[in-house]
Amino acid sequence: MFILANFIEAAAQIFGVLLTILYWLILIRALISWVNPDPSNPIVQFLLKATEPILAPIRRLLPLDFRFGIDISPIIIFLGIMFLRSFLVRTLLEIAARMR
Repeated sequence: MFILANFIEAAAQIFGVLLTILYWLILIRALISWVNPDPSNPIVQFLLKATEPILAPIRRLLPLDFRFGIDISPIIIFLGIMFLRSFLVRTLLEIAARMR
């Protein structure tokens, strides 16, 4: 049973790291958008390609009268990431700990 516990714990830790990386990518994209970056810059292109598939569905779900002239989709994604970190990752780690 300890093998399954180790697998679940490793999966939870990897998931936590991926969520942290996603958090930072979205934060950097939001900060860079304030300074009107050069769209031909490879770093800006990477940030757009890495975060747009996550942000675009949230933008489509927001009603038109809820948009304030600023993009609040990163805030919604941040809340989702915080929820997944505090609920899903902790739950997986607890399951792994109880299996030992």
